[in-house]
Amino acid sequence: MTWIKPDWPAAENIHAAVTLRTGGSSLGAFQSLNSALHVNDNPETVRQNRKIISQTLKLPSEPVWLEQIHSNRAIKADQCTQIEKADASYTDQAGVVCTVMTADCLPILLAHSNGAEIAAIHAGWRGLLAGIISNAAAMFSNSPPIAWLGPAIGPDCFEVGGEVKSSFASKSAEFNTAFKQKKENAYLADIYQLAAIELAKSGISEIYGGGFCTVTDKQRFYSYRRDGETGRMATLIWRD
Repeated sequence: MTWIKPDWPAAENIHAAVTLRTGGSSLGAFQSLNSALHVNDNPETVRQNRKIISQTLKLPSEPVWLEQIHSNRAIKADQCTQIEKADASYTDQAGVVCTVMTADCLPILLAHSNGAEIAAIHAGWRGLLAGIISNAAAMFSNSPPIAWLGPAIGPDCFEVGGEVKSSFASKSAEFNTAFKQKKENAYLADIYQLAAIELAKSGISEIYGGGFCTVTDKQRFYSYRRDGETGRMATLIWRD
């Protein structure tokens, strides 16, 4: 298994990784390190993949998996007793692994510079519009955290309708800069820029990562928009 290690100035006690699609046991459309149980892959194979992830990354505990629903609901990962419907999780406890799964949507990691608080966010355009970033950021008790943006659909591949642009523009005119018209009622959206604007609104100015494209990098990434039936990468963060 190979993975992406975020390049950001997080405290030394904070660990994070994004799994790639290589190094697992899944076959066909899910080849090979699919981490998701909800995509019609063989459940036993997915559990085997999750075990590979845990062992390879030397995780301190089982990741806190979410049932992601493109919402603005952020939860405390250390208080989960079952799989929660949510799109972000936060903790200030050591050994708790906040986790999101993606295959075009944007995974965002937050970490306080003192190493005490962390969060993982699943941000599709619906979640961004609904305020998933601000809800996750509001859980931090200290000054604003730093952010890292993981692999998501790139700005040249993310075509949306005019209603998506209008929805963001009605929230703030700032969002207009993240859209480029492609044809009548069709725009290319920059999900990284949308996230950066939202992060700034939450007082988060230190932003790292970005620049990936899940659609065009078929070797490393799953992409729902490219393939339809496909697996999911996992983005994980935990602290000592």
